[in-house]
Amino acid sequence: MVQRVRRASVSVAGECIGAIEQGLCVLVGVEVGDSEAEALEMAEKIVGLRIFEDDDGKMNRSLIDVQGELLLISQFTLLGDARKGRRPGFSNAMPKGPAEELFERCRSACRTFVQKVERGRFGADMLVEIANDGPVTILLDTRRLF
Repeated sequence: MVQRVRRASVSVAGECIGAIEQGLCVLVGVEVGDSEAEALEMAEKIVGLRIFEDDDGKMNRSLIDVQGELLLISQFTLLGDARKGRRPGFSNAMPKGPAEELFERCRSACRTFVQKVERGRFGADMLVEIANDGPVTILLDTRRLF
């Protein structure tokens, strides 16, 4: 889930571990079956997504174009399946070890395009503060068209 932000930060146990100004805050869920190719595809999509306004007020500029900053937050709950019952199931979420490897691969690929890439702490209880600009929120998935 990609959110255009004026600022965003992430804290763990009261300590700010990442903060950005204008850019994107991306909540990342890694699904069973995801691969390195999909992590790289997602990185290119994130940094190239044209959701920043140009001089005519149209969403026509990317994170690269506006030299924005990026905050990546791992969030397995994005994969929660609540279609049956009232308690979501998380069997589609990739286990922590391989999920963290793919998350880091995506982060590394983003860093080749964006100067400042911050992150949360994988598997930690985090407080994420997001000042959504617009608001603009876009759902991305390498397997589905939205």
